[in-house]
Amino acid sequence: MKYRIYPTKAQAELLEKQFGCARFVYNRFLAVRKEYYLTHKDDPQKNGLNYYDTAAQLKELKKQPEYAWLKEAHSQVLQQSLMNLDRAFQNFFAKRAKYPRFKRKHGVQSIRFPQYFFVLEKHISVPKIGKVKVKIHRPLEGKPKNLTITKTKSGRYYASVQVEMEVPEPQPKASAVGVDLGLKSFLVTSDGQEITPPKHLLKARKRLVRLQRHLSRCKKGSRGREKARLALARQHEKVANQRADFLHKVSHRLTQEFGLIGLENLNVRGMVKNRKLARAISDAGWGEFKRQLAYKATWNGGFVVEVDRFFPSSKRCSACHYINPDMPLSIREWDCPVCGVHHDRDINAAVNILQEALTRAGSAQSHAEGVSVSPIARWAVHAELGSHPL
Repeated sequence: MKYRIYPTKAQAELLEKQFGCARFVYNRFLAVRKEYYLTHKDDPQKNGLNYYDTAAQLKELKKQPEYAWLKEAHSQVLQQSLMNLDRAFQNFFAKRAKYPRFKRKHGVQSIRFPQYFFVLEKHISVPKIGKVKVKIHRPLEGKPKNLTITKTKSGRYYASVQVEMEVPEPQPKASAVGVDLGLKSFLVTSDGQEITPPKHLLKARKRLVRLQRHLSRCKKGSRGREKARLALARQHEKVANQRADFLHKVSHRLTQEFGLIGLENLNVRGMVKNRKLARAISDAGWGEFKRQLAYKATWNGGFVVEVDRFFPSSKRCSACHYINPDMPLSIREWDCPVCGVHHDRDINAAVNILQEALTRAGSAQSHAEGVSVSPIARWAVHAELGSHPL
């Protein structure tokens, strides 16, 4: 549960101290772990430092007089900073992320409290901060586990409360749909629905250019430059919030209506390297949309089947499966030379994606050794074919 909080000036100063201490601990022990590796990389007996090693060093560091100011921060905030660093290294070694980088003072700041916080009706009680005013826009459900306070680049503060709650068993849905993502249309479904892209970044581009130009003309370190930086950050944050709101609404509607959703496994990271389409692809938010679909489908008793990116969804006739060898992007409609069916390019691609997704879901059990298909998958496949799964 994420809420907007409104700390007073004195509370904001206390939060800045907590942010600074957590950032210092993260950066210092990132340097320590890096130096330790470079020093002992030839020794196979020493594989590097872990969280417990850095936590012991932090305890001794706080005893030194020149680092007594670290005691102004909550002890568990500093420990959580070390846990975040250790998790960053684990993600790097598992090839899920890049090598950890040093945190910047002017970037997004965050601290985590695993205990000793209380969510009240109009306030959140935070250790060493006090009662901070909060806007509870939705009731807090479940048992609170930890609290993360974040300060964005635009100067806004948010409190994210992780909760543990009982989730009812989702009811599987028998309906299925294929989704074709694009730039001309954000998505087209196999049943003919089309959603136009909102293009939030394109609409705000003139204002962003003007604010960026004003920022570049301000003197570094001046009060006017800070005001210009905040104005630019707020405009970027507004565009990001608009995009997130649009993606959440579309993904929620699809996962509420359909149990099986077929998607192309697009290489978004590679596609944004095209300098002519990078801005439009980034503004569309395909990667975030796929992530939202995946977890929301699980919540609602469904699942997402990804179709190989090299599958000829646009070139193949969804009626007779003839593959048209010549299909440039300029062709939006075409007639199959074999069966004569007239196709809309995007709807035909969505139908082909749905057919391939159903085929993959239905044949997963026979092609994968020792892997069984979930009851949801069997139900969706049989329902699409018009038969009963039992």
